[in-house]
Amino acid sequence: MRLAHCSDLHLLSHDGARWLDLANKRWIGAMNLLSSRSRHYHVAAFEDMVEDMNAQGIEHVLCTGDVTNLALRKEFEFARQKFDKLANGPLGVTVIPGNHDAYVAEGVPLFSELFAPYAQPDSGWEWEEDHRHSADDILHWPIVRIRGELALIGLSTSRSTPWFTAYGSLGQGQCARLKKVLLDPRLEGKVRVIAIHHPPAGVRAKSRIRGLRDHQAFAHVIAECGADLIVHGHEHRDMVEHLGGPEGVSVPVRGIASGTYFHNKVDRIARYRIYDIEGGRVVGDHVRIWDRASRKFAPSVDPTPEVGINQGAADGTGRPDPERTADRG
Repeated sequence: MRLAHCSDLHLLSHDGARWLDLANKRWIGAMNLLSSRSRHYHVAAFEDMVEDMNAQGIEHVLCTGDVTNLALRKEFEFARQKFDKLANGPLGVTVIPGNHDAYVAEGVPLFSELFAPYAQPDSGWEWEEDHRHSADDILHWPIVRIRGELALIGLSTSRSTPWFTAYGSLGQGQCARLKKVLLDPRLEGKVRVIAIHHPPAGVRAKSRIRGLRDHQAFAHVIAECGADLIVHGHEHRDMVEHLGGPEGVSVPVRGIASGTYFHNKVDRIARYRIYDIEGGRVVGDHVRIWDRASRKFAPSVDPTPEVGINQGAADGTGRPDPERTADRG
């Protein structure tokens, strides 16, 4: 199986939006968009990514949040139209919300309404209290979607936070449900991949402004129950961390840069990562990067070796890169 991971698309469309809609926290983001953000995030990059994913034989696509900027209905509708062009369809594409998708409180139910097919748990994995269309949407999570060897577990850290903050949290209930999922015998033999928006490990997870407020509670669940891979977005950078699992097993935590950002620094250019799953484990991964001039995605030419998932992986990339780990915190 080939799993593609992208994040932080910030798809821009404000057609039909009124300035009255921005008369709250959104005005901060709106001013940012007008000044710099709109120059750096390119819808064209995601359009090209969709075309590339459709051509790469990807079995499942995962987006770890921030499909919008200001959580406007028009933005969600615009983003949904773009995702609908993925050949896999909603059963082969999973989308979880990010902090920008909850820029204001009404963003949470809007995400649930417009991206419901992409965040629908498999039959038999629903929770008794399902408030997906309310502000307490957190009770819908985690979602579980099993695709062959892959058991994809999607979390929501998406919250409407005070001005000048972008932190996330899971909450005690979601952490408890995550533990139940990870220990569920139905996942025995599956490759358990956890998708979360905010980084759950390292220095950035500890930030009171941008981090994951209950990262320690999350780490405790992983320490007890384990996982095969944890992927996230939020920081717009490729990041490498690890969390301790049961019996000293190290669980890789991987962040991906924005899927639509274009910058003169190579490590900030729009990208997505493909994970190869075979024989009950993740055996390798590689990055595809956007070339703005040709409107194409191509394999990374970064001279720094890719960081493998498993020690002794089949492709020989099982060693964490110390320099990258230090740079990413």
